Amino acid sequence: MKPFVRVEDRHAFDTIIDARSPAEFEIDHIPGAINCPVLDNEERRIVGTLYKQAGAFEARRVGGAMVAANLARHLRERFADRPQDWRPLVYCWRGGLRSGAMTTWMRMVGWDAQQLAGGYKSWRRHVIAALEALAPQLPLVVICGATGSGKTRVLQALAAHGEQVVDIERLARHKGSLLGALPGVPQPSQTAFETTLADAIESIDLSRPLFVEGESARIGQLNLPVPMVARMRDSLCLEIEVPMPARLAFLLRDYAYLGDRPEWLAEQLGRLKALHGKTTIDAWQTMARARNLPDLFAELATRHYDPSYARSQRKHFHRWDDRMTITADSLSAEGIDALACSIADRVRARWPG
Repeated sequence: MKPFVRVEDRHAFDTIIDARSPAEFEIDHIPGAINCPVLDNEERRIVGTLYKQAGAFEARRVGGAMVAANLARHLRERFADRPQDWRPLVYCWRGGLRSGAMTTWMRMVGWDAQQLAGGYKSWRRHVIAALEALAPQLPLVVICGATGSGKTRVLQALAAHGEQVVDIERLARHKGSLLGALPGVPQPSQTAFETTLADAIESIDLSRPLFVEGESARIGQLNLPVPMVARMRDSLCLEIEVPMPARLAFLLRDYAYLGDRPEWLAEQLGRLKALHGKTTIDAWQTMARARNLPDLFAELATRHYDPSYARSQRKHFHRWDDRMTITADSLSAEGIDALACSIADRVRARWPG
């Protein structure tokens, strides 16, 4: 029986347990893991301070008592209903003391607990390696279109019809534009974003098309991993063309919540002053504060987003001249579903094999 387990073998276990503090877990963790800390945030701070000020022995003496108390609580509460044949995999930061303590006690109880070799750090190396190895192989179809073309909704409809989709903006918790922040929804850490992306692409069937939305290298506060950006830039593009009235109607539905955030909206628009000048931005901010979204969105689309889109697509997507185009007159729920079906049919007809 191996005392340590590789990251690649994690799926063989019933439960993956992250023994780190809640703060560490929140930053990033192995997908599907549960957090059962052997030291909470404050306890970890206390032990770290003792280590620096009083040395390793004192830190371990005090920390050991905390660890024992937390392990006892987990055994009484979190693990109380686990059967004898339960197989947990435990990890901490480096696969050392914290996960070792939990694994030892679990094995003494009688469970076949194992420890992840290298802990979270080995997981992080796995994520980086997976992105570097898999991204260049992805059979991407990049969905493009001017602002308000319903690209994200089309991706969701494609997924509902059984197509392979990775919704990068959902993983980033951001719509990808200047006004893309979601109210009350913080973005994940950079490492957590990369974890969810690597997890998503590891299960992709490389013989079938994978639909993604055309993204810039930065989504809100997050950076799209370089191998993913490079692959996207070299992949087949499909452009959705929608008349302006339908786009504006869609934007007013999709961004209706901005009407409840007039000051935030005005502040975001202020970041465009260098591009459009004080007079224009003052006018847009007045519209924002008056909650006049129809006129504001029309101005933003025609004077900011559309000119930027036209410049950026040809610059960033190397196969832009070879793109597929598909038109839609409506972005209603029915229209988006029909658009997704048309896209899937067109891509299948062109796909090799």
